[in-house]
Amino acid sequence: MGGAVRDELLGLAVQDKDFVVVGATPEDMVAAGFTPVGKDFPVFLHPETHEEYALARTERKSGRGYKGFTVYSAPDVTLEDDLARRDLTINAMAKAEDGTLIDPFHGKRDLQDGVLRHVSDAFHEDPVRILRVARFAARFGFRIAEETMALMKSMVDTGEADHLVAERVWQEFGRGLLEEHAERMFDALERCDFRPKLLPELREIPKTFSGTLPVRFAVLCWPLQESEIEGLCDRLRVPNEERDLAVLCCRLRSSLDASSPGGLLNLLKRGDAIRRPERFRAMLQVARIVQPGFDATTIERALAAAAAVDAGAVAHRAPEPAAIPALIDRAREQAIAASLAR
Repeated sequence: MGGAVRDELLGLAVQDKDFVVVGATPEDMVAAGFTPVGKDFPVFLHPETHEEYALARTERKSGRGYKGFTVYSAPDVTLEDDLARRDLTINAMAKAEDGTLIDPFHGKRDLQDGVLRHVSDAFHEDPVRILRVARFAARFGFRIAEETMALMKSMVDTGEADHLVAERVWQEFGRGLLEEHAERMFDALERCDFRPKLLPELREIPKTFSGTLPVRFAVLCWPLQESEIEGLCDRLRVPNEERDLAVLCCRLRSSLDASSPGGLLNLLKRGDAIRRPERFRAMLQVARIVQPGFDATTIERALAAAAAVDAGAVAHRAPEPAAIPALIDRAREQAIAASLAR
């Protein structure tokens, strides 16, 4: 069901299959050897494959946000009832055991036409769907149906989108940043007026993205002040790895033109490059993306030279413990100078 059918029709590799069982009760599933695992609704693990099987269900809005739903699951819930609660028509298709396509909302047609269209007005009941549509636009390059965009905009205007849970925002936002055309996610958010509410700090969006998620997030945050980055990360509950790299870039971006041995050593120290070389090199990657003419060769040579200094041996020759840091700095600066002279 859902994404598995969609990806199969697109000729993409199917990652996870979504099985739905119609006409059964939880007792029937347990009797057949399935193990119950669902907390919020009936989900069961197959006794042999351990794949997840969910009983067909409907959802009724009962409050604000994504938790404000009452789930109903019973043998009289049909497959079409279950599909009707899906977000987009391209995600509301299923295949029967004999391979027959079940497509009550014409998802295959929208897939062929490259259109993202909501299944029903129930779309507005879960504000995270705004981000999902934007992410799918970035993933597939599909256009958003006018009526769906209008619905998304109304969710923003009425304040329904204000009830998004931060962790769910980052889950969708982070996945969207990793898509091939991540910039299209921001275009969709702009068109429905959600970008100014969700990401008010962002005054300009990069035209392209590349690299890992921490690198892409740091590229996005490159023009921001540190306080703006911290505010954005707090609001979206951005994970530490992404936050740390974005902040590091902010702190070091004005020092990347260092050329003297002393200046380069200071840059390496401020970036904790000796202890965390991978993070420091990720920062250099961000700089290359943001500033296509940036040449990090000198900085990389300085890092290699400084890292090659045997700090333990230098410390062993120190007349007293208090002198060790200065001696190590001097040795590293000399090594950097030698590397630049080659």
